[in-house]
Amino acid sequence: MTEKSVNVGNESEPTLQKKSKLPKLKLSTIFAMTFGFFGVNMAFSLQSSQMGRIFQTLGADPNNLGWFFVLPPLAGMIVQPLIGKYSDRTWTRFGRRMPYLLVAGPIGALVLLLLPNAGSFGFGYASIEALLFGAFATLFMDLTSNACMQPYKMIIGDMVNEDQKDLAWSWQQSFSNLGGVIATVAPFALTAWGVSNIAPKGEVPASVKISYYAAAAILLISSIYTVVSVHEYDPETYAMYHGNALEKSKEKGPSLWELLKKAPKSFWEISVVQFFNWFAIMYMWTYSTGAIADNVWHTTDASSAGYQAAGNWYGVLFCVLSISSVLFGLLISRSKPSQRKFWYRFGCIAGAIGFMSILFIHNKWLLFISYALIGIDNLTMNTQPFSLLTESLDGKNEGAYLGLFNCSICLPQIIASLASFAIFPLVGKSMPAMLFIGGVSLLLGALSVSLIHSDYSK
Repeated sequence: MTEKSVNVGNESEPTLQKKSKLPKLKLSTIFAMTFGFFGVNMAFSLQSSQMGRIFQTLGADPNNLGWFFVLPPLAGMIVQPLIGKYSDRTWTRFGRRMPYLLVAGPIGALVLLLLPNAGSFGFGYASIEALLFGAFATLFMDLTSNACMQPYKMIIGDMVNEDQKDLAWSWQQSFSNLGGVIATVAPFALTAWGVSNIAPKGEVPASVKISYYAAAAILLISSIYTVVSVHEYDPETYAMYHGNALEKSKEKGPSLWELLKKAPKSFWEISVVQFFNWFAIMYMWTYSTGAIADNVWHTTDASSAGYQAAGNWYGVLFCVLSISSVLFGLLISRSKPSQRKFWYRFGCIAGAIGFMSILFIHNKWLLFISYALIGIDNLTMNTQPFSLLTESLDGKNEGAYLGLFNCSICLPQIIASLASFAIFPLVGKSMPAMLFIGGVSLLLGALSVSLIHSDYSK
């Protein structure tokens, strides 16, 4: 195997030893393997910023919102480990991870076109048909978004060395946040340009529908760009750089359960912190629009103009969150591996302050501060855990482990959704109070960072 056979712009000699000896990649190569997250996160950001609004517009009882947010993380728990396991042994002319994008990208775009029209098929306001259509459309959107997301995560573990890994994760999250900025501010911007932000009872406004249509187009385009631009290692080169024996697609390999039993200690330690982080994030997705409508517009009526205005404002705040993440990512993108635990803890504390402050704020502009702090946590929780985990992996079953690790993101979302049926009544059915609970969870996450053992962080 010669240097010429590896078309990734490397600048050092290949080696058979450790992952830390992977070649240094050109910045253009890292750009190509991270830019695709721009489109993927447009889909996820619309889900997180608009789903609570959509389901309440369709007539869902706020006390039952948790049910609609169980299906997406459940899909992630199933899809990502399977994609990880099978893509570890998928060697094709299109690459190892990229073929999954070729399938998931177009399907995801189609679902994005259907979802905001759940109330436009004549099912009727608060009808079981409309709510079920919305729930299953959400499920399929999450299935395809997860199928798109996982290859982007795996390719970093496959091709990026330890010195460039924090940079790659930060770039990926920065593009993710830029996609979030576009997606979440779109309904507000479209309304400002004259697109209707109101609709007949039970239907989603045109400002939201058009935002979903744009996200569908960009998801498709960005997925195709990544597939065309990223040239993965062939089996022999991958094995050479990672020091592993080749694993062909015909080999069965260890089961997911067997891999879990052999998972490195850091896998479980980081998962504890992930639990508290994603427990909080689920409540932000579910209750932010209602909390803003209650505290700022003084309404809980989902069909009111004030509530729809709050929905648009949450899009603006999510944009603030995303910009904060991008800027903070620039700050820590060149940080040393020894600083990973510090930034992880810092992000949890910043996010906790942001969440808890929302309960006390009744001015829409002051909420910029709250969501900027949450943006810091958003960056660290989507970068540091993966850097900490992959430093403990040898590359042999990395896709499967990253897929299994996604359960530490999805399971807390499911638990948070189910727990909301007990917590929501206990806090007087106050949506701002639910965000305060999320802040408490993040403080517990900050304390849990000390549990993590790292080869680099002290």
